[in-house]
Amino acid sequence: MVEQAEALGFVAENHRAVLSTRRAEGNPQMSPVTVGAGDDKIIISSRETAYKVRNIRRDPRVSLCVFTDQFFGRWIQVDGTVDLLGLPDAMEPLVEYYRGIRGEHPDWDDYRRVMEQEQRLVIRIAIEKVGPTRSG
Repeated sequence: MVEQAEALGFVAENHRAVLSTRRAEGNPQMSPVTVGAGDDKIIISSRETAYKVRNIRRDPRVSLCVFTDQFFGRWIQVDGTVDLLGLPDAMEPLVEYYRGIRGEHPDWDDYRRVMEQEQRLVIRIAIEKVGPTRSG
């Protein structure tokens, strides 16, 4: 079985994923997302008004498929529970999220302004289960 630390290491190197939340009637709602690794959680930035956020507020259980840029390379599935962090508390975690994926921004003041305009928040996934342990 893949351990949490190994999953976070994979996410730190591979930022493409599909997030699955649950609609009110129970069907999945899937969203392509960019993921980053926090100290002990997987991090995603989203708009406050996104469907995935509405779904998470109703049911915080999610699944995430993280894969390499090659798509058909290695991948992992993570199941977990989300907590949401909104602005203004989310600002510094949003900066760290960006740095972890892209490095330094050319204008942090502009980045912060855009995060506020877009009503960004941080989706933090506590890892409960990770797989697969083999492919094929």
